[in-house]
Amino acid sequence: MGNRLSKIYTRTGDDGTTGLGDGTRVAKDSPRVEAYGTVDEANSAIGMVLAVEQVATPIRRCLTEVQHDLFDLGGELCIPGHVAIGQDFIDRLENQLDAFNADLPPLKDFILPGGGAAAAACHLARTIVRRAERRCNSLKKQEPVRDEVIRYLNRLSDLLFVIARCLARSETGREVLWDRRRLV
Repeated sequence: MGNRLSKIYTRTGDDGTTGLGDGTRVAKDSPRVEAYGTVDEANSAIGMVLAVEQVATPIRRCLTEVQHDLFDLGGELCIPGHVAIGQDFIDRLENQLDAFNADLPPLKDFILPGGGAAAAACHLARTIVRRAERRCNSLKKQEPVRDEVIRYLNRLSDLLFVIARCLARSETGREVLWDRRRLV
C-alpha cells in the first residue's frame, strides 16, 4: 500500500457528502455512514480500555484483535458488496467469551457500569457496540447488510460485558451491583 493519505483534508466533504469505499458519494448522515461511523466510535472506545495500563495481557490481546476486526467490519460497511467478516470471526468471539466467563460467578443481580477505569471504559465500549448493531439493523432495512456483521456486533457486546466484569474484579475486587431497594 502506497502513501494513501498524503493530504488529510480534501474539501470534498464540505458539501455534506462523503465518499464510500467504492467511490460513490453519499450524505454524511446516511444510514451506511452512521453504521460504519458508529463501528469506528466503538473501536475508539476499545482503545480507551487498552489505554489503561493495568489491563491484563489476555484481555489486551483479545481487544487488540477485536480492534483489527472492527476495522475490517467498518471496511465491509464502507464498501457496498465487500465481504470481510466471516463466521470464523464470530466463532473466535464466542470461544473468548466462554473462556473469560468461565471463572466468573453466575449473575444474580444487574451490574452498574463501573468498577474501575478500564471496566467503566469497557462498559461504554459495549454500549457503543450495541448502538452500532442498531445502526446496522437500520441500514439493513434499506440496503444489504450481511447477517455475519450483525451477529459479530451482537457477540462483541456480550464479550465486552464479560470483559468488563473481569476488569471490575481485577481493578477493585468487585462489581458494582444495582440496588433496587435503595429508595425503599
